[in-house]
Order: sequence, then structure tokens, then C-alpha cells
Amino acid sequence: MPCSSLFEPIRIGGLELANRLAVGPMHQFSAENGCMSDWHLIHLGHLAFSGAGVLIIETTAVLPEGRTTPADVGLWNDQTQSALCLTIESIRRWCDVPIAVELGHAGRRGSTEVPWLGGGPIAPGTGRDWRTVAPSALPFQSGQTPPRALDRLDLQRIREGFANAAARASRAGIDAIQLHAGDGQLLHQFLSPRSNRRDDAYGGSLHNRMRFPLEVFEAVRNALPARCPVTVRIPAYDGAGNGWSIEQAVVLAQALEARGCDGFQVCTGGLLAQPAPTRAREMAAVRRVKRSIDTPVILAVAEPDFERVEALVTDGHADVVALTRTLVESPRWPWHAARSLHGAVARPIQYRYLAG
Repeated sequence: MPCSSLFEPIRIGGLELANRLAVGPMHQFSAENGCMSDWHLIHLGHLAFSGAGVLIIETTAVLPEGRTTPADVGLWNDQTQSALCLTIESIRRWCDVPIAVELGHAGRRGSTEVPWLGGGPIAPGTGRDWRTVAPSALPFQSGQTPPRALDRLDLQRIREGFANAAARASRAGIDAIQLHAGDGQLLHQFLSPRSNRRDDAYGGSLHNRMRFPLEVFEAVRNALPARCPVTVRIPAYDGAGNGWSIEQAVVLAQALEARGCDGFQVCTGGLLAQPAPTRAREMAAVRRVKRSIDTPVILAVAEPDFERVEALVTDGHADVVALTRTLVESPRWPWHAARSLHGAVARPIQYRYLAG
């Protein structure tokens, strides 16, 4: 039987993955002062044995005020680095899956409660809130305290925060970095004219709105060894007119690729407090970006059907498929997919001799 294309290896930058499956980043809202907890070791540890070609750690804030909630993972000091390192070392003692981390800054979407406490803005003066920042003093939704508009010194601090977090991740043993520039995060806020009303070199034209995200990418790229891939999650649509568009996304992807970006994940929505575009429109955006670049494209899906996921790669929609909820519900999904599609995945030696 022919081997499944989903289980063929792929190279992303200097890193070779055993197959085209990724454990996508999943926010757990279980950190303490930015430090990973025992929950992260349990969560990431069992997913490390899923059989996917790479394990991507949830969006990790590069500065304390870059968190979405007080329970977000961070990577801004020795304590947060040590917690990440402990988790990685524990996984690596038993599993050699490549591990990546997604670095981000929530900008105006920060200072909110965890989902099971409502997910809304934290009331000012509670001691758990913080003043959010953004390209312009425009709140995420009406009724929120407007963020503080960033000045040049702020931009320098955030650039350095991304670079320092990337260097810390590398020292902790991370194999690859993904920058989060979509889903309404700070870098997305710079890209879109719906959230960026600046009148300096970082606002106005597309060239100017791309300037800060490109500077952040270059700072991260320069902070890492050449062998460490850097990918970027980019937005395709804001979810409303007069905002970020697929045509602008193509220009951004090409600019990042020219600067050494090793791959892209394409997402939609998140900038505005309204429903994201349809899945069909998102898939069309992914195909458009993929046709415009030469580097691999990652597509996140919540799809339990083996053949449909296989078709995403076979039909050229994506080079790597990232699974999240599918793996939460079925952590050994890649094992079963490999059996069904005549592929192969690595299994822990302790499990190889069990029946079934």
C-alpha cells in the first residue's frame, strides 16, 4: 500500500519533522505568575506521545502586560524560563518530539479573566488588572478602558521583550519559535487599520503598519541560532470591511519570507468583538497565501476524520496540519490515523508491547 502523505517527513527551516501533524498551541490558563505549573507537564506530557511531528506550546507572553489573563504562561525572567525548562526537560527524558513555542503579546486584548470566570475585562483596582497597551487608544470593545497608545520607548521595550523571550526559549531547549501576529494580538493590532490609527512611521500605509511586526520578526530571528526555525501566525481577514485583507496578508507573507521566515500559519478574525469569517473563507485565504510563497503553510483544524485531514495535505491546502480539540478528545488520534492511512508514528517503548 502507498504511504500516506500525512505521515511523510517535512523540513521547516533547519528542523525535520517526522510527519505533517502538529499539536497546535492550546491556551491552558493555568500558569502562576507566568510560570508553567504541574498542569502543563501533564497536558504537554501526554500530548508529546500523540505521534504528531511537533508539539507547539501555547501562546506565551513576552512581557507581564502582554498576557491575556493573569494565568497565561510567560517567558520574561529567570523564573518563567526555569519553569519552561523543567517542563521541557521532563518531556525530553522520555520523548524526542521537537518542541516549539508560540510567542505573543495580547496588547489591548489583555487584562481579562480566565474563561471559566467569564473571560471579561478584570475590574480596575482589583490588584489583578493592568493597563493594556496598543498601537492606538482604541478599546477592543465598547465599554472597556481604552488601552494606552505605545510610544517609541514602549516599542523598543516590546521588541526587546520578544527577542529576549526567544533567546530564553532557545536556552531552555526549544527547537522552533512561532510568532503570534494574528487573532487580534498586538502585532495584528499594528497591521490592521481598524486598530492602528497612528500618524507616525508605524501607522497609515500598509508599509508603515507592517513595520513593527517586521521589526519584531527580525529581532527574534537575530536572537536565535540559524538552525532554529521561526514561523509566524498571520491574519488573513479581520472579520469586517475596511480592515486587514487577504491581499495585504500576501504582501506581509512575502515580506516575512524575504527576511527568513520558515513557515506560516494563517488565521482569521480575533481583532474585533464579532464572529470570525466562515471556515470556507478561511480555507480560501490559506490557499491564496500558500500560492504566493515557497515556505510551508500550517493549517489548524478541528477535524476527527482521518481521510479529510489527509486530503488537506494531499490536495495541497497545507503542508502541516495542527490539531487541538481533536487531540484533547483523542490524544492518540495520530496512532489510529497511521493505522488507517498506512503510515507510521513513533510510540514510547513502554507501550509497544501492549496488546492492541
